[in-house]
Amino acid sequence: MTTTTRSPDARATSPLPAPRAPRAGARTATLVVVGSVVLVVSILLAVLVGPADLRPGEVWASVLHHLGLGPAPSSALRDAIIWDGRLPRTLTAAAVGAGLATCGAVMQSLTRNPLADPYLLGLSSGASLGAVVVLVLGAAVALPVAAFAGSSLALVAALGLAGALGSLTPTRTILAGLAVSQLCAAATSFVIFWSATGDSYREVLSWLMGSVAGATWSSVAIAAGALAVLGVPLVLAGNVLDAFTFGDASASSLGVHVPAARWGLLGAVALLTGALVSVSGSIGFVGLILPHAVKALTGGRHRVVLPVVALAGATFLVWADTIARTVVDPRELPVGIVTAAVGAPVFAAILWRGRKGVA
Repeated sequence: MTTTTRSPDARATSPLPAPRAPRAGARTATLVVVGSVVLVVSILLAVLVGPADLRPGEVWASVLHHLGLGPAPSSALRDAIIWDGRLPRTLTAAAVGAGLATCGAVMQSLTRNPLADPYLLGLSSGASLGAVVVLVLGAAVALPVAAFAGSSLALVAALGLAGALGSLTPTRTILAGLAVSQLCAAATSFVIFWSATGDSYREVLSWLMGSVAGATWSSVAIAAGALAVLGVPLVLAGNVLDAFTFGDASASSLGVHVPAARWGLLGAVALLTGALVSVSGSIGFVGLILPHAVKALTGGRHRVVLPVVALAGATFLVWADTIARTVVDPRELPVGIVTAAVGAPVFAAILWRGRKGVA
């Protein structure tokens, strides 16, 4: 993305209200601090919840030991439950939730459509197709690479289809994304039907419904690394997204190079989605509902919305995964079922609120 210095005339005709940097900065800092504290407490509580009755002191002792700052815990079994099981799973859920929520907020701004998220625009389905091809067919490609490629191709196909039909209007982009998503879903089903055998059906089905049950420290590294490389720049692009709020012409008058900014941001969203889907499967609705919930609290300025929505998404998915692994104990639900159970009513509420525009 490229931005240039705004001319005095552009500032004079800017549709945005005059900036109040100190006040907005203090408010953002307060929300980020509060959100960070809530997230850290949520992670600690989520690690404690489960069949094994763990205590907070055991969690800290295990963490300090593996960081080389303390003695070995007295129980190797309980240490393994913490360090090899619950902690990487919870951290993976937090990173995936933060990334998906951020991607949803960015896509809703770029398309100016409140229903946009990586799931609806086909990115998750494309990443799923790439990952399932690797899982079922055993293609000689790393799963994260396949998910990257799938989500990127789905994005290109959706925007290419929408562009072939005319200008990239929000409604046309969403409909093209839904078409690509359904095509990828059909191709995924065909690959499973044609090639999956035995227990691989259950493994693939669980993955398609979204789950972090198999998360390891490698999963944490992939999700957190992608979040640092791609998610942080997205969060810092708040000024550019604010310019897009009033349309391409307004963004251009504010000094934004519209094509470069749009493709750069969408490309980052596609790559981040691919990385997250490769470790968690296809988890829907996180990118749809969290931006709306956060905007109801913070207002629409993306400099405030994006960091808060990332923290809210992380906290939401940590608790969604905790519910998924405990509500029907000893069995376990894919976390995608929990997010869909919450997201579907919210999706319907958004449609109802905007019914005049839909009609």
